Amino acid sequence: MGSGMNELDLVVRAKRVITTAGEVARAVGVRDGRIVALEPLDADLPAARVVDLTGDEALLPGLVDTHVHVNEPGRTEWEGFATATRAAAAGGITTLVDMPLNSVPPTVDTPSLEVKRKTAEGQCHIDVGFWGGAVPGNTAELRGLHDAGVFGFKCFLLHSGVDEFPPLDAAGVEAALRELGTFDGLLIVHAEDSDAIDHAPTAHGEHYHDFLASRPRGAENVAIAQVIELARWTGTRVHILHLSSSDALPLIASARRDGVRVTAETCPHYLSFCAEEIPDGATQFKCCPPIREAGNRELLWQGLAEGVIDCVVSDHSPCTVDLKRFDIGDFGVAWGGIASVQLGLPAIWTQARPRGHSLSDVVRWMAERPAELAGLRHKGRIALGYDADFCVFAPDEAFVVDTARLHHRNPVTPYAGRPLAGMVRSTWLRGTEITGDQPIGRLLERGAA
Repeated sequence: MGSGMNELDLVVRAKRVITTAGEVARAVGVRDGRIVALEPLDADLPAARVVDLTGDEALLPGLVDTHVHVNEPGRTEWEGFATATRAAAAGGITTLVDMPLNSVPPTVDTPSLEVKRKTAEGQCHIDVGFWGGAVPGNTAELRGLHDAGVFGFKCFLLHSGVDEFPPLDAAGVEAALRELGTFDGLLIVHAEDSDAIDHAPTAHGEHYHDFLASRPRGAENVAIAQVIELARWTGTRVHILHLSSSDALPLIASARRDGVRVTAETCPHYLSFCAEEIPDGATQFKCCPPIREAGNRELLWQGLAEGVIDCVVSDHSPCTVDLKRFDIGDFGVAWGGIASVQLGLPAIWTQARPRGHSLSDVVRWMAERPAELAGLRHKGRIALGYDADFCVFAPDEAFVVDTARLHHRNPVTPYAGRPLAGMVRSTWLRGTEITGDQPIGRLLERGAA
């Protein structure tokens, strides 16, 4: 290959490149933000910039996190586009899809989507897309949001935690699914049954087991079964968010065998922590559905290994420090949400490696499959024609989580003080290294991404 017009913008050489063909030594060539060459490590590839990774570094595709609550506008003191995307980039994530709540207004019609896009413009260090919301009374808005480029629609089956994003009942879910079926839309569901929660003990006090009793597995299992049946009747695509009950895995597997179009995700906190180890008053661990017992965690890992669970995403749902109520340590009144967007990759690698999983497995769960879920056709893989989004990862380096080194807005996370394996050394978006000095992310639309 000659110089001039044929010169590449960037070549990255690494002995460990995680590709769709597995882990291989490669020289990866980039032009105009896309991967245009995958050659042997010593191939002659003239480029304006050549980066040689060290022997302890692996080149991963940039991760794709399809479950992030950025909260801006309206609750920007909880988080915001600048801080969330900076934290994501520091964790090797190059694309996130923002949830339609807890921002004000929620993303439930095209004007609110436009407000969110205008707010995000010029603030994002990585690429950002948006989910829409399905709430009572907005069925007629769904097609317009779809045409405006949202990646799908989120609904709750019980109170969402914020009054401006109310839940759907069974009839509402069916109506939304029938509308989405007219344009092959995707419904993503917070699946906990409101009646089951209403009949459970009330969350109160500082003991985690009392909070756990207030969000029983049965509430998840019943809700997931209902969503599966509605998807079976309508033929519409559904996705189960943040699965925490391993009891539901056979339901999902059985439905898939029957041809129901259902997928599922789980989160690093369900795969890392267990209820037995959560201290009294440690409300940084509170999330809904909750972190369950150690035996449940191992079955989630099995479901992930068997492919019943498709992907692992953060459900980054931060808040201000005061809302976690560390002053009283009461799980009943503290905000429920885990802040972790920067830590997902090392958190999962720490747990995956001793269970016999490879970096290729982690990339499938955290890059390839989330991109496929959202329909991001040029993200999540190191392959020809894909965006040159990279994570340079040192899998053998360890560190202890220091909240002062995290970039999300409020220094609260259940990972604080926890030793983790694997360090993100650098993150690249379309062939440009993300430094945090200048936001270089784009706002993505479904179908164009």
